[in-house]
Amino acid sequence: MREQPIGEAVEDDERANAAIDTLLEDIRHLRHQLALTEGAMRRGMTRGWRPIYDRD
Repeated sequence: MREQPIGEAVEDDERANAAIDTLLEDIRHLRHQLALTEGAMRRGMTRGWRPIYDRD
């Protein structure tokens, strides 16, 4: 296994953190969109279905 220079390791960590931050922001956005959709739809349209925000 090749040892990474410290600069490369730091860059890899920064990339990973940026990717995680982007994914978390996507989750926030999609949850907001789901909440808006839930508020806009009529009950009869979905026969009482309500979204679940967390995975099982």
